[in-house]
Amino acid sequence: MLDEKTRKDIISLMHREVVPAIGCTEPVAVALCVAKATELLGTVPERLELRLSGNILKNAMGVGIPGTGMIGLPIAVALGALVGRSSYGLEVLREVTPDAVEKGRAYISEGRISIKLCEDAPSNLHIEVVASDNAGNTSEAVISGTHTNFVYLRVGNSVIKSDNPVTDGDENQERDRELDMRTVYDFAMTAPLEEIRFILESRSLNKAAAELALDGGYGHSLGYAVRSHGRKYFGDSPLAHIISYTSAACDARMGGAPVAVMSNSGSGNQGICATMPVVSFAEDVHAGEEDTIRALVLSHLTSIYIKQSLGRLSALCGCVVASTGASSGITYLMGGGYEEICSAVKNMIANLTGMICDGAKPSCSLKISSGVSTALMSAMLAMDGKCVTAAEGIISDDVDRSIHNLTSIGREAMKETDRLVMEIMTTK
Repeated sequence: MLDEKTRKDIISLMHREVVPAIGCTEPVAVALCVAKATELLGTVPERLELRLSGNILKNAMGVGIPGTGMIGLPIAVALGALVGRSSYGLEVLREVTPDAVEKGRAYISEGRISIKLCEDAPSNLHIEVVASDNAGNTSEAVISGTHTNFVYLRVGNSVIKSDNPVTDGDENQERDRELDMRTVYDFAMTAPLEEIRFILESRSLNKAAAELALDGGYGHSLGYAVRSHGRKYFGDSPLAHIISYTSAACDARMGGAPVAVMSNSGSGNQGICATMPVVSFAEDVHAGEEDTIRALVLSHLTSIYIKQSLGRLSALCGCVVASTGASSGITYLMGGGYEEICSAVKNMIANLTGMICDGAKPSCSLKISSGVSTALMSAMLAMDGKCVTAAEGIISDDVDRSIHNLTSIGREAMKETDRLVMEIMTTK
């Protein structure tokens, strides 16, 4: 059993990384930064000038903004200025109303927003906002490294906060403990239940989002398609349930449903992907509450661990990370122990490495479905004693080395991929 300090460090880490969010976290983080700059200015800005890192632009271009029926950054920026509250964090747009949306449309049409690429951004997640009023007063807010991390705040000539900019690879400095797979497993299996019961909130929030979208009407309605006429092809099976539940929650989130989901490592889709396959499978096998809690903790913490070396935003699709977490949770629910879970993780890495992120958008539900179906397949193989070996591709005998092989590819080798994806998206 882990010592008390280690347990407390990990619980603190999970409370930071598994949090509710309304809407896609990239445009929401931009709205949060705008809300803070507006609050510093003390009035709705006459003009907003934004400079954003490429990955923020990529992930905000094609996604629905909750409660608006609109897509992309301008409405998120306008609403951040008009009704956003920075104290709400990633739920900054909680108070959006139809009237606010109409005012936001007018704000955009008046040409009061300027959005540019920040070519010298120190990290992939970087947001700069300068707000000004008619009298020439200005304020500035900068988020960098993580979605809620303000590193610079200014009102006029008075600097309120000025931290060193966060560079790629340093965004995890605030974490108390670097993880490994053995620690993740031991924590999930031995932590007192009352200390980790909070993870059930991820089930409540993400399942509610899924059920909202299962009637169709959000995104590409993939969850609805699999749940309804898709039964002809998938049957009424655990795989069909996993795909429909998980993709439906993504449909709702990417389609702009005004609901909160539980995020993981700054991503709502990752939170959905780490949660819903485990929840669905637990229901199908009639798992008890304790096993469900421990499986969810294992899934979410595995995802956090992988993100520690991958970074917040990269060219590697986040469903690769979160589906790997989900596979570990499913393997546990199948009766697997540490060795089987490590095998499932390696099977996942052997299959999904290289899936690109081309921004947050409704079709993310398709990628998530690929990830979670692989999660079930990898768990089944692991329980049959089958594991991709070190003689094959990027897999090493050691599970932690295999994970770092994955994250090295996503963080370093795919930089040019990221640049080209951004170029394609902005010039088509």
